[in-house]
Amino acid sequence: MPQMAPISWLLLFIIFSITFILFCSINYYSYMPNSPKSNELKNINLNSMNWKW
Repeated sequence: MPQMAPISWLLLFIIFSITFILFCSINYYSYMPNSPKSNELKNINLNSMNWKW
């Protein structure tokens, strides 16, 4: 029964909210996609104009 144990519920809510936000932000910003290099982009653009029909 929570009435018998006066726990600071607001403090617990703030702590859990901060940890949840930190966890989500770490997961979001930890993924770094590989960006293509400029030489690869030039090759892709040249090869894409070679139509086979």
